[in-house]
Order: sequence, then structure tokens, then C-alpha cells
Amino acid sequence: MTNRYITSHFPLISIVLFSLALAIYVQGLILTELVNMGVYSGMLEFISENGIKLTLLFLLMLFFFMVFSALKLITDTTIELSMLFFSKDEEGTELSKARGGSWIYLIGSVVSLFVANQLIFILALFLLASFIYFVFLIYKVSDVLSFGGLVGFIFFQVFFWGAFVISVVYALVRLYNSFMASLPI
Repeated sequence: MTNRYITSHFPLISIVLFSLALAIYVQGLILTELVNMGVYSGMLEFISENGIKLTLLFLLMLFFFMVFSALKLITDTTIELSMLFFSKDEEGTELSKARGGSWIYLIGSVVSLFVANQLIFILALFLLASFIYFVFLIYKVSDVLSFGGLVGFIFFQVFFWGAFVISVVYALVRLYNSFMASLPI
């Protein structure tokens, strides 16, 4: 029997590393835009170049850390709610076994640092890690789910995340369209 606490810090490390990878990418975009707009040279009069980069990196990391932490909280809640509805496991032992798959996100987050200058690769790694973890989760909890429970579990997860992504995209498109409509011609 292995000690469960050996891997308990993997989700935190994964969130920090994915946040760092995205922060590095977005920092490069923002610095490029600041230079293009001619604002960067004026900022250098008040703060050193390293100060600007470190402050920007810290704030972006904090932002992405909050986003990933919220996603983890939502994920944990939907998984536990699915287990409540469809599982025969009342003790939660199968779910605690599935938490051992946090190494999947850890590997993805470490690799994301090597491709921090390519947004598509960072997102692809995150989505791939999420898919592999989902398959791992289904494999681990399938012992305490009937066939109908397994179908319900999968459907619940797919339906929730599909609705979540569609809602976020819809809100962003509406916000973008209202912003573009408000610009003078």
C-alpha cells in the first residue's frame, strides 16, 4: 500500500506549471503589443525592463492559476456529483483511487513548459491530459458502476462540459460583438 500523500501535491504543481506556460506565452504577446503601440519605452522610465517582465509574469500567472483552480474545483464537484448519482460506492474508495491519476496532468504541465511559446501546443497538451485522465477515471470507477451507471456517468460529464464550453464561447462572442458594435465607424 502506497502512501496517498506522496502524490497529493501533484494537482497544485500541475496548475502552477500550466499557469506558468500560459503566462510566458501571453507575456510575450503583451510585451510585443506594448512595443508596437509605443508604450513600452515610456514604461521603462518608471520601471526596469526586468521589473515589467516579472510583474507581468506574476499577474498573468495569478490569473491563470485562478482559472485552473476554478476548473479543478468544478471538475471535482462534477465528478463527485456523478458518483453520487450513478455509483454504488458509498465510501468513496474508488474515487480516491482515481485521484492517483494526477500524474497525468503533472506530465502534461511539465511538457507544456517546453512549448510555452506555442499556444496551440499548450492547449493541446491540456486537452490531451484531460482526455487521458477522463479515460483513466472511467477505468478506475467502472468497478462500482453498472452499465447504465457508466453510461450515465459519461453522459453527465460530457453534457456538463459541453454545455459549459458552449456557454463560455457564447458569452465571449456576445461580448466581442457588443464591443465591435460600439466602435465608431
